[in-house]
Amino acid sequence: MEELAKLPGVGPKSAQRLAFHLLKSPEAMTEKLGAAVKEVRVGVQQCSTCFSLTTSDPCRICDDSRRDASVLCVLESTLDLIAIEKTGEYRGRYHVLQGKLSPLDGVGPDELKLAELFARLMEEGPVREVILALNPDLEGDTTALYIQKKLGTFSAVHVSRIARGIPSGGHLEYTDAATLIRAMEGRQKMV
Repeated sequence: MEELAKLPGVGPKSAQRLAFHLLKSPEAMTEKLGAAVKEVRVGVQQCSTCFSLTTSDPCRICDDSRRDASVLCVLESTLDLIAIEKTGEYRGRYHVLQGKLSPLDGVGPDELKLAELFARLMEEGPVREVILALNPDLEGDTTALYIQKKLGTFSAVHVSRIARGIPSGGHLEYTDAATLIRAMEGRQKMV
């Protein structure tokens, strides 16, 4: 229970339920789970192109010739990549920074995959758009601004940022002021 409780999002009660579930489960299931947990550290690596976590190098997305190589989506983590892929709407390529700028935590440009991003843009041919899909918090905004300024030297590259605002199904009365301001600033004309 103590080890399970160390996992993110697993509190003491959940850890207890998981531990007792494992005790009641067939031995084959717990062996399979144990092998999968052990394998995760052995079989997973970073893609040498986009730096997402993968079991093959290059990853299946970088290796897919049907993807639009002229559009590059910059993300903080592989979890963000998975979230965008689940939509089934984005058909470009990715670049995972493996974090975001956070000077207070000692995370500067050298700790992220920023140099690799800029090298990709110079080496990989015509990238016409870089989409900054970073979380809308102080560190994400700082990282986006840093990238935008650096990409100013790439005149042919259009830099965009994912939209921010009120989530679908949300209510204005429960929305914080900063989100409402962003939603008003990012409003779109109805056709």
